[in-house]
Amino acid sequence: MTDAELDLLVAQIGDEFVARLGRPAAPVVPAPAPVAGGYDAPSAPVVASGPGDAKLAAMIDHTLLRADATRAEILQVCAEARAYSFASVCVNSSWVPLVSQELRGTSVKTCTVAGFPLGAMATAAKVFETEEAIRCGATEVDMVLAVGLLRADENLAVEKDIRAVAEACHRNGAILKVILETALLNDAQKVAACQLSVAAGADFVKTSTGFSKGGATANDIALMRRTVGPGIGVKASGGIRSLADARTMIEAGASRIGASASVRIVQESAAK
Repeated sequence: MTDAELDLLVAQIGDEFVARLGRPAAPVVPAPAPVAGGYDAPSAPVVASGPGDAKLAAMIDHTLLRADATRAEILQVCAEARAYSFASVCVNSSWVPLVSQELRGTSVKTCTVAGFPLGAMATAAKVFETEEAIRCGATEVDMVLAVGLLRADENLAVEKDIRAVAEACHRNGAILKVILETALLNDAQKVAACQLSVAAGADFVKTSTGFSKGGATANDIALMRRTVGPGIGVKASGGIRSLADARTMIEAGASRIGASASVRIVQESAAK
C-alpha cells in the first residue's frame, strides 16, 4: 500500500468514526499553559504535529497506564494530547479528575480502564469503577472482559458482565471498549469474545491490555474486524511503537490505536 493510499484509508476510517461518535476533528494547536492550582508543569516541551497528521492523530488513544506514573507524567501526556489532537488520553481511573480538567475545552476525550488488567473482578466492582470514573469526567471506558470465564465457555456470564458495564456507560453518555486480551485466547475464543461484546452493546472491541504476554497483531485485528463487521470499532493496543506498526493495524482493519508512543508515531508520519 502506497503512502497516498494509506492516507486515504486513514481519512475514510477517521471520518466514519468521528461521525459515529460525534467527535469533530479539531485543528492542531499548540499546548496551552498548565492550569493554575499547584499542578506540575509538563516535564518537556511539546511540539505540535503538521496538519497532514490530523486524521492519524485522531485515531490514537494516547495512553499511560503504568502503575508508577507520576502527576508530572500524566500532565505531560495531556499536554501532548492537546498539541496533537489525539482521540483521547487513556489513564487509570485515579487520574481521571486531573485528566478531564486538563482536557476541558478540547476535542480530546478522557478515557479510563475498568477491571484492569486482569478482568477477573466482580461485575459489580467493574460497574462501580465505571460509574465513578464517568462521574469524575471519563467519556470512554476500556474494560477487560472475564477472560477465565470465556476460556471456560461460560459465555452467558461473559455477556452479562459486558452488558452491565455497557449499560453503565451508555446511560451516562460514555462509550465502551471491550479488551479481549487476545494473547490468552485461541481464534475461536476471540470470535466468541467479539460476538458476545457486540451482543452486549459494546462500541469497540480491543486486542490487549499491554500487560499480558502479547499485544496486537495484524491477524487478530483482521479476525476481529471480520467478526464484528463495519459498524463496531476495533482498537489495536499493545506493542504499537512506530508508524509502521500503526499502519499495519489500520490496514488490517483497526479504527483506533492505543499507544504510549503516540508522539513518535505522528512525528514519523510528519517526517514522511
